Amino acid sequence: MRSVTLDYANMLSPNLGGRGLDPLELEGGLAEAFRRAYDDVESRRRSGEMGFFSLPDARESARAVQELADGFGQWFENLVVLGIGGSALGTITLRDSLLGPYWNESDDEARDHYPRLYILDNVDPRTVSSLLDRLDLRRTLFNVVSKSGSTAETMSQYMVVEDRLHEILGEEPTRGHFLFTTDPESGILRKIADEEGVPTLAVPSNVGGRFSVLSAVGLLPAAVVGIDIMEVLDGARDMAQRCQASVLKENPAGLLATLLHQADTVQGAPIHVLMSYSDRLRSFAAWYQQLWAESLGKARDREGREVNRGPTPVPAVGATDQHSLLQLLMEGPRDKVVLFLGAGGAEDPVEIPAIRQDFSALSYLGGHTLSELLDTEREATMEALRQQGRPNLSLEVDDLTPRALGELFMLFQIATVFAGALYGVDPLDQPGVELSKKLTYGLLGREGYERPQLGIGDHDWRV
Repeated sequence: MRSVTLDYANMLSPNLGGRGLDPLELEGGLAEAFRRAYDDVESRRRSGEMGFFSLPDARESARAVQELADGFGQWFENLVVLGIGGSALGTITLRDSLLGPYWNESDDEARDHYPRLYILDNVDPRTVSSLLDRLDLRRTLFNVVSKSGSTAETMSQYMVVEDRLHEILGEEPTRGHFLFTTDPESGILRKIADEEGVPTLAVPSNVGGRFSVLSAVGLLPAAVVGIDIMEVLDGARDMAQRCQASVLKENPAGLLATLLHQADTVQGAPIHVLMSYSDRLRSFAAWYQQLWAESLGKARDREGREVNRGPTPVPAVGATDQHSLLQLLMEGPRDKVVLFLGAGGAEDPVEIPAIRQDFSALSYLGGHTLSELLDTEREATMEALRQQGRPNLSLEVDDLTPRALGELFMLFQIATVFAGALYGVDPLDQPGVELSKKLTYGLLGREGYERPQLGIGDHDWRV
C-alpha cells in the first residue's frame, strides 16, 4: 500500500508550453544516466557505505530503543533532546508531523500520559535559559545526541544542563537524568557513559547525521512520546523496495533526483522550493533543506576536480507563503522549481459555516471546509505556475501517519544519494562545514587549534 505519490506532469514540456523536459528523454539519455547513478549507489550500498538503507530492517536495534523508551523514558514528565542539525531536525519533524504543534501544551490525559518533548537545537542563551527555567529538571530526561561526542553546541548545552542539575540535586548523581546517543565505540560521550554509567544508544558508524532520523537518533524520542516507530520503519522499508527499480520511470526517488538535477544543470533552475501544504510538515521542509544542501553543495567532485555544484533548497509553507513568495515564483527569474507537498486525512477538516451570505466575497466559502480550501489553493497554485511555464511537481501523502512519514524520509534520502551520483559528488561528506568549526575552536581557545586572524588589514569598515 502506497502512502506517497509523486506527480511530475508539470515538469514536462507538453504541460509547460514547450518549456521543461521532453518526456522522451525519460526513456533515452536520462534513463541511461540514471542507470549509471543507480549502479553507483548500489555499489556503495552493498559495500556498507550508505548505512541508512539498512535502518528499516534493523529491528533488533529498534526493539532495544522501544524497550528503553517504555522503561527509562517513562520515568519523566519531560524529554529534552540536546542536538543540532541531523541530530535534531528529524526528531522535530517526527514530533510536529505526528503529534501536532501543541503537543507540549496538552494536559497529561490528552497526551496519554506520555512525556512532553522539547528539542534544543541551537545555543541561543535566551532560548536555552527560558526552557530550563520553566521545566522541573528533577522530572526531566536529557537525551544528548552527538555522534562524535564533541559537537561544540551540543556539548555546551550538556555542560550547562549538568551544572544546573548539580545545583538542584547536590550530591545525588546526575547520570539518572541523561541518555547519550553517540558513536558505538569512541568519543567523549562514550567515555563519560562508560565511566559514569550513563545509558547509551548507538548511532551506526556508517550513518551520517543528516541520514540518521531512522536510527536511535530519531526513533528514541519518537518512541518515548508514543509514536509507533515500527510503523515508521515499515513505511521506510516499503519506499526502499519501491526504489529498488533500475528503470527510471519505475523509481520514484530516481525520478525525483533526475528531474531536479536536470532542472538545475540544464534548465537553469538551481533553486528548489519545497512548499508543504500542512503546518505539520513545516519541519519536514527544514529537514529536507539540510539534507539537500549539505549533501549536494560541493566544491569538488569525487575525483577531486573543482566543480562548485549544488542546488539551493528553500523551505516554504502553503498557503502562508502564497502571500510572500508566490509573486517571485510566478514572475521572477526562471531559476526555481517548486515541489508541492500535500497531506490528506485531516482528523477535523473544520467546516466553514454558511454565514455572511449577503457578501458575495464571503458567501461562496460557506459549506466548504478549511481542509478543502487549503488543498484547493495548492492545486490552484500548481496550475497557475504551470500556465506561466514554471516547472513544479507534486508529492501527495494520503494521511500523516507514522508509515507515511517513514516513506517520505526514505524517498528523500534515496533521492539525495541518486542526485549525488548524477552530480558526481559525494553526498555523504560535508568538507565545507569543517573550516567554520576549526575557526570556532581556535577563537574559543581549544587546545591544538591556532587562534585565527579575522579579516584583512586593520581598517575598521563598520558604520
